Amino acid sequence: MILMDNNEMRHALEEELHRSFNHWVPEQDQELREILAYHMGWEGAGAGEKAQGKRIRPMLVLLSAAAAGADWRVALPAAASVEYLHNFSLIHDDIEDQDEIRRGRPTVWVKWGIAKAINAGDLMCMLGLLSLFRLEKTVSLEVSARASQILQETCAHLTRGQHLDLSYESEQILPLESYWPMVGGKTAALLACCTEMGAISAGVDEERRQAFRDFGWHLGLAFQVVDDWLGIWGDAVITGKGVGSDLVAGKKSLPILYALQKPGQFHDRWMAGPVKENDVALLTEYLEKEGAKEYTRQKADELTSQACAALEKATEYQNEAFQGLSQLTDVLLKRRS
Repeated sequence: MILMDNNEMRHALEEELHRSFNHWVPEQDQELREILAYHMGWEGAGAGEKAQGKRIRPMLVLLSAAAAGADWRVALPAAASVEYLHNFSLIHDDIEDQDEIRRGRPTVWVKWGIAKAINAGDLMCMLGLLSLFRLEKTVSLEVSARASQILQETCAHLTRGQHLDLSYESEQILPLESYWPMVGGKTAALLACCTEMGAISAGVDEERRQAFRDFGWHLGLAFQVVDDWLGIWGDAVITGKGVGSDLVAGKKSLPILYALQKPGQFHDRWMAGPVKENDVALLTEYLEKEGAKEYTRQKADELTSQACAALEKATEYQNEAFQGLSQLTDVLLKRRS
């Protein structure tokens, strides 16, 4: 349980998200408002907290600001901006990956078509950039400008990471080191943006700002490695993924790339052609026997240690927000089922 009042933070965040939404998406754009509100989990069948997601990224912004010694409320515009940027990437990823379900509901492109989904995703990205303007009022013009630069750089990282992910789908085998630029762009860059945004909202010095960024970066890498582990060995009931789904999808996840680096039964079967559902159990056995399962766990533990070390360096004293970040890290990175 995080010590700070997460319910208060969550309520304030939703108000900030709605503030930007209502300001920048006029009521006469009825269908566009409906599409965006649906994706954000505010409207439509199944609307509510489950459809909204956990809002992990904006919570990282707010907790980082508080851990750096500020009132977390000053960072609300930054928190809203990263949540909008994250949801922009989800709308576009769903189209590119042809995913039909998001948070238990049909995806935007399934309900409104690809063209309108792309357009809605574009506006969601703009909402992320525009939401930062209010940092001028809550903190300063200088912080607002710096945050805008960080967010735009992050958007570039996200796009490049997604490009690598899409490009890798047509490659049967890749070197292990190709994994890190992909997940750095797709996952770690945005979490690093979150923790750095919180830090600059609090006005910390350069050394502490970098430490907060390092915390988010290593947290993001570790999160993705754990996700890759769960994609093969996780409990499908809890994760929502089918057992061995990454194998069938041909994902270039860390355990798969690790096993492909050396000759073995997994390598030979993978190179023989697409994996079918009835191949999953045997390939999972090969992965474990060839050390991929243990390697992935060790890498997750190593990155977790680096994230925790950076967090301790970033914070001058262990206040409630520090405890909140530590516990959130624990929740995210100890998902074993």
